[in-house]
Amino acid sequence: MKILALDTTGLVASAAVLSDEKLVAEFTLNYKKTHSQTLMPMVEKICSDIELDLKTLDYIACASGPGSFTGLRIGVAAAKGLAHGLGIKIIPVPTLDALAYNLPYSDKVVVPIMDARRDQVYTGFFSMQDGKLEKLSDYMAEDIKVVLDELASITDSAVFLGDGVPVFKDRILEYNNSHTFAPACSNMQRAACVGALAMQRTEDAVDCGEFEIVYLRKSQAEREMGL
Repeated sequence: MKILALDTTGLVASAAVLSDEKLVAEFTLNYKKTHSQTLMPMVEKICSDIELDLKTLDYIACASGPGSFTGLRIGVAAAKGLAHGLGIKIIPVPTLDALAYNLPYSDKVVVPIMDARRDQVYTGFFSMQDGKLEKLSDYMAEDIKVVLDELASITDSAVFLGDGVPVFKDRILEYNNSHTFAPACSNMQRAACVGALAMQRTEDAVDCGEFEIVYLRKSQAEREMGL
């Protein structure tokens, strides 16, 4: 099985190709350029470097949110365009699942946090059982204080990762200095994690027209208009 995986849900743009149990290529960029500038050139570069014929792909995997509204739409539009052109299905992978999967053998509760602005984060709580991801909570878009209060009812020592860490690290440690943080190499979204989970979830594959984005909350424009 061969999968092209994409993640543009946060600050990082990432693309990867996986073939069965092998990560063939991955291109991840955490820089100030917009995803619309970087994503497709990254895919083209990967295809060139590994001599990949897109027609040999079995699926496209795409992070389905939550995350940046603009970033989500760029990634999903690319995934839908590729899947439609190739006549294959898309495997949606929740962003928080893929982010947590950076730490597949953690013995602590894994808490990915994405900065959702206004003192809020997108998050969920996960455990890793023999490398298998297990959800301990629903996905949330909540104030960081609410998240920490809920986490305290589950554990007093978790590991955090994601682009919300630089924003909220001090507050997390003030609340409980037993919490820890993933290293820089495991802290951000990776398309390889999206692809690895997609390999396990082929039953979730959908036609491109059926792919649904997980927003968790309304956009700023919708909130300001009272929609």
